[in-house]
Amino acid sequence: MREYAFDTIILGTGCAGYNCADWLHTFGHRNIAIVTRGQFAGASRNAGSDKQTYYKLSLASSVPDSVRSLAEDLFAGGGVDGEIALTEAAGSVRAFMKLVNLGVPFPCNSYGEFPGYQTDHDTRGRATSAGPYTSKYITEALEHAVLAKGIPIFSGMTAFRLFTQGGRVTGLACIDPSQESEDFGLTLFLCNQLVVATGGEAAAYWDSVYPQSQTGALGMLAQAGVRFANLNHWQYGIASTAFRWNVSGSYQQALPRYISIGPDGTEHEFLAESFASPQEMLARIFLKGYQWPFDVRKASGSSQIDLLVQRERSLGRRVFLDYRRNPAGLEQGLEALSEEAIDYLRRSGALRATPLERLEKLNPAAIALYREHSIDLSRELLEIAVCAQHQNGGVAVDCNWESNVGGLYAVGEAAGTFGAYRPGGMALNSAQVGSLRAAEQIARHGRRLPPEPVKPEELAQLRAELQALCTSHGLPHLRIRQKFQQAMSRHAAHLRSLPQIHMLRRELEDVLRHLPDVLAPSGSFASLIETVDILRAQHALLCAMESAGAAMGSYGGALYLDSGGQTLPEISAHSGDILLTQGKDCKLRRPRPIPQANVWFETVWAEYRAARKGKC
Repeated sequence: MREYAFDTIILGTGCAGYNCADWLHTFGHRNIAIVTRGQFAGASRNAGSDKQTYYKLSLASSVPDSVRSLAEDLFAGGGVDGEIALTEAAGSVRAFMKLVNLGVPFPCNSYGEFPGYQTDHDTRGRATSAGPYTSKYITEALEHAVLAKGIPIFSGMTAFRLFTQGGRVTGLACIDPSQESEDFGLTLFLCNQLVVATGGEAAAYWDSVYPQSQTGALGMLAQAGVRFANLNHWQYGIASTAFRWNVSGSYQQALPRYISIGPDGTEHEFLAESFASPQEMLARIFLKGYQWPFDVRKASGSSQIDLLVQRERSLGRRVFLDYRRNPAGLEQGLEALSEEAIDYLRRSGALRATPLERLEKLNPAAIALYREHSIDLSRELLEIAVCAQHQNGGVAVDCNWESNVGGLYAVGEAAGTFGAYRPGGMALNSAQVGSLRAAEQIARHGRRLPPEPVKPEELAQLRAELQALCTSHGLPHLRIRQKFQQAMSRHAAHLRSLPQIHMLRRELEDVLRHLPDVLAPSGSFASLIETVDILRAQHALLCAMESAGAAMGSYGGALYLDSGGQTLPEISAHSGDILLTQGKDCKLRRPRPIPQANVWFETVWAEYRAARKGKC
C-alpha cells in the first residue's frame, strides 16, 4: 500500500480543481497536490453546447449593473442563501478577468468592453462565450498555469472513501488500477484539507449528456456523513445521444424539424399535431433556444417540447432533429414565424431557406463540432433525448465553500450553490469564485500540522470490505449499474413518479445492505468500486427527491406524478426553500437573505488592514 501526506489535496482536474490549486500556490501554499481519476476527463474539459455560456457581472458600457443587482438575480432563482449569492456576485469580475489574463478568448470590442447576451433565466444580457468549447478553454488555461508551477498531479486514482477524526477530514482512500494486483491498488492520501472538485453525479442517469469520462463522488461523500443541499434540483434538456452534446441556443433557433421513427421505420413529424397551429409550434421551437432547460413553469410553453419528445420515446419511437428540411408551417417561406424569431434571424443575417443554412449563418462552429464527431447534419438525422445535464444541488457549503465536515471543501458542480433557477452559465462563475474562496480560506486558516494517520482498525475494516467485494457473487456489476441508471431516467428525471421513486429507493437500500451477494466483479476492480459509489449516490438523490416531492410538489426542473400519474402542483409555501439532507434526515428551511454588507470604504479599509496585520 502506498501512502502520501500533504497539507491540502484537491480532488479533480476540472476548471474548479485547477483554479483552487493555482490560487493556493499564488497565496504561498506549497504542500499541495491534485488527485484525479483522469487528468483529461470530466465535464468542464469535455462538455459544452452551441455557444457555451459564462455568466458574469456586466462589463460593457451599455448595460448598467452592480454586485447587488447580480446577487439579487441569483437569489431570486430560489434555493440559494443570500451570502452565497452575494459572494458569487462580488467575486465575478476578479474570477473572470483572471481567465481573460490567462488567455481564454472571451470577445471584447475595440475599447476593451466585454459585451453580453441573454441566456436562460436571465433578463440582463450578462452572458458571454468563447464558443462551444468555453469550459474546455478555461480548463486548459488553468491547467497550463498549474503545470507551470510544478504542482504534483496523481492521475488514474479512483477515490472511494474519506477518513475523518473529530469532525474533520484526515484523508482519502483511492484505488490505483495500475496496482490492483497488490493490496487492491489501495493508495492513501493523508491531508488536513480536502477540496472536492469532482463535478456533478454524472453517472446517476442513463439518458445523460455528461461525458462518459465523468462519474462523480457523491456516494463517497454521503457515506462520510456530509450534509447536502438541494439534491432534488437538476437541469434536464434536449441533447444528442450518439455524441453527447446539448442542442440548445442556435441549434433550436435555426428551427429544425422534429421527427420520430417507429420500429417499422415510419417517420412522423409529431410536434405539429400537438399545437393549435404551425405558428405556435414554431414559436415554441425558437424559444427553446433561450429556454433550453426543462422548466415546470413552462410545461405548457417551450418545455412542452421536452414532454412530447419523452412521450414519443416512451412509445418505443426514436426521436431526431432534421436540419435538411423545414418543419411544418415553413413550406412557403418564413412568414409564419413570430416577430421575435424574424427579428432575430434578420439581425443575424440568417433569413435562409433551410435549417442547415440558418444554422450555418448563426453558428458555423455548431455544424463543424458534429462533423468532428462523424455526424454530418447536411446528410443525416440527429438523434436526441431529454437528458440529465447539470446537478444544481450538492454539498451544503458556507460562503467559503466549506462543508459541515471540518477542512472538507466542495467547489464547482460538487457544491450545492446553484439553487433551482440559476441563469445559464452561472455554474462556470460559481466554479471560479467558489474555488478562489476555498483557496483563500485554506491559505489564511488551514492547518499545517502533519496529518493524522489512519487508525489501524479502520484500515483493517476497509481491507475486509474490499476483500468481500473482490470475492462477491451475483450479477455483473455493470448490469446492475445500467439497471438503476435506466430506472432513474424513467422515474426520477424531469418526470418523477413518487410511488416509483419510493420503490426504487427501497430496492437500492436492499442492494446496498447486501452488496457482496448482489454484485459480481467484471473488468477492473476500480470499475466495481465506481458502481458501488454510483449506487450510494442514487440512493442519496432518491431520498432527497422523495422528500421534496412530498413537501414541495412540482418545482424547478421536474414534474412530480402521483400514483395515478397526475401532476402534483407546486406547493407555493415551500417554493424556493433549501432542502438539506444528511443520510435519511431531510428538512426544508428558508434561504437566508442577502446580507447588508458594509461598503463604507474607510471602515472596510481598517478591517482589511487589521485582518492582514503581519502579512506582506
